[in-house]
Amino acid sequence: MIGFKGASLTVALAAFAAVTAQPAAAQGDVNYPTKPIRFIVGFAAGGGNDLFARLVGQKLSESIGQPVIIENKPGAGGRLAVDYALNQPADGHTLVIGATGQMAIAAAIYPKLPYHPTKSFVPVTMIASFPLILAGPISDQIKSVKDLVAYGKANPDKSNYATSSPAFTITTELFKLKTGMPAQAIPYKSSNEMMLSIAGGQTLFAIADGPPTVPLVQGGKVRALAVTGAERSSELPDVPSMAEVGFPEVNIGLWSGVFAPAGTPPAVVAKLESELRRALADPGVREKLKGMAVNPGGGPGEQFRSLIDADIKSFVEVVKAANLKFEE
Repeated sequence: MIGFKGASLTVALAAFAAVTAQPAAAQGDVNYPTKPIRFIVGFAAGGGNDLFARLVGQKLSESIGQPVIIENKPGAGGRLAVDYALNQPADGHTLVIGATGQMAIAAAIYPKLPYHPTKSFVPVTMIASFPLILAGPISDQIKSVKDLVAYGKANPDKSNYATSSPAFTITTELFKLKTGMPAQAIPYKSSNEMMLSIAGGQTLFAIADGPPTVPLVQGGKVRALAVTGAERSSELPDVPSMAEVGFPEVNIGLWSGVFAPAGTPPAVVAKLESELRRALADPGVREKLKGMAVNPGGGPGEQFRSLIDADIKSFVEVVKAANLKFEE
């Protein structure tokens, strides 16, 4: 009887250990990482996504005890980097810093895209989000969105807009659909060139990101007429939102986040999400992100996934309504 009781106790303890180990693993208490983590960035060093990666990577490295290496693989609007990461081992040691353009917009406009942002990858958490800025010329005729729309309708032969990416094209075409304003797209290589084209009189207006736009607005070279979405920008507090000027549907903003290849063990994803959210909650990290004119992220991965799926649906609707075609 004594031997039987001892054996039973041993078995019971082993079973208890197995049961209690499962929740711990589910919460990310795993032997990870075991080597340096790579952040794959689809754009050149010095750009917004690269800066996000380096800022968050440094803080993540401090908490997990492994180096975080930034690898820049620019090309095809960031899609080459995503395709590269997709073919790496799904063990949590190779992650993608993915932006709206190479993820949600690419999924909406390229039928032959070899990946899907929420099926081929696990969205871990958003790093940052930011609105776009509608900018026009420094002109006594055009001091508001209402003035711009009226001018475009009265002068269709002079109504054109600058764009350098599908993100800006889709947002501007949505603006046209909601206002009824005619405008012809003029392509440029960068959002900085877009703003300079407005300042130089080559184009009438553009919708672009903040970093190249805000300095020219503050320098009096172009006029900010509105920011996309429902809220004003902290950097341009006197500029109304699209919702304020009567076009709440023009709410497209951009974001950047961390993605792990599909197939990454759930416990590893859970630990990654926990550590990344902790890094993004750091006051110093948040302050530096705000200094880049973006809204700090750090929400749950499922929330990020839902946002991406909703964005894809919205982009598809605009592309169809505006009959847009994009070359891969």
